[in-house]
Amino acid sequence: MALFSRRDNNPSTTDRDEADDAVLAAEPTSDAPVDASAPDPETGTAAPGAEEVVPQVNISVSTFGKAASSPAPATPPGARRTARGPAQAPEQTESVPGLPDNVLVRQALAALPEQLQPADVVALMRQLLQGHLFVRVRGDARAQLAEGKDLTMAVSAIGDDRYLLAFTGGDALQASVSSDGDTQTSAMGQPALAILRNVVAGPYAGVIIDHASPGRRAILPKALVEKALSDADPAATIKNLLVQPRTDEIAAKIAAALATTRVWVAAGKVAGDGDRLGVSEVRGTDGSRHLEVFTHPLEVAVLGRSDRAVPLTPEQLAKALAADEGLTGVVVDPAGPWIQLDRAQLAPVIALSA
Repeated sequence: MALFSRRDNNPSTTDRDEADDAVLAAEPTSDAPVDASAPDPETGTAAPGAEEVVPQVNISVSTFGKAASSPAPATPPGARRTARGPAQAPEQTESVPGLPDNVLVRQALAALPEQLQPADVVALMRQLLQGHLFVRVRGDARAQLAEGKDLTMAVSAIGDDRYLLAFTGGDALQASVSSDGDTQTSAMGQPALAILRNVVAGPYAGVIIDHASPGRRAILPKALVEKALSDADPAATIKNLLVQPRTDEIAAKIAAALATTRVWVAAGKVAGDGDRLGVSEVRGTDGSRHLEVFTHPLEVAVLGRSDRAVPLTPEQLAKALAADEGLTGVVVDPAGPWIQLDRAQLAPVIALSA
């Protein structure tokens, strides 16, 4: 059975016959080869030995192309060109008033092709590590919580397995209610990471996102969710800040979070220099150099390069910045939403090197 799938059939919730639920059985995914040196596309883990890689002063280079109306920067020898994602998240929407949509997860779901590739799994999973999702609860969730009762959340059956149902917004919830006719349910919004932790801790085989929304649904198995959580910041501090509009306050909060939160860098072989390893940076036509840092190994994997995700503590990041005064700053999560911070803004991080 594939670890991830999409289908056009509607899975049903608990009260429907299991024969009807079986239409969500997983389809085989592509057997396309995956670069062994890159993070695993299904788990986001780096190849064996990646943890032992030590970033060196000599740094490999990535350059980001400009919009078509602007000239592209000159590419240094050995550099790799990478398409940078959008700087900011799409505008917040409420498909049903009062229920904010997780626009990044919804966007990732809508972009999934019928024939999934490993990169498609990465693109969705990385966006599930921020924001909120919704679950359906039998009866009045608020009253049950007030009475201290356990909540019964909607699930879907695939054979003997049960999958928790989660939703990106109000329209997906409405589609679910319409599909099974059970109006005696309520919606409860929670941080996406809390729902994913519930999947791992509970009696579930995984989670199904937007199960009743045509063209926008996916199954994620427990093993994938568990691995993604193991590398995630439990509070998703930086990822949740990155989805907010860019202000000086947001930049300061992200810089402060970098001083307390583990991040990753993208390590790879320096072009034309044997087996020596370097970490990836961005160079501008003005001579600026920004180190690429990532909130999760999946953020490295989604770029589609052969780099390995190497974890850095805040102290290690501080030493890297202090050791090379030529570094202008950092770019956080270049696949987007991203932010660029200069050395002045990174003062809380650099101070750790003292």
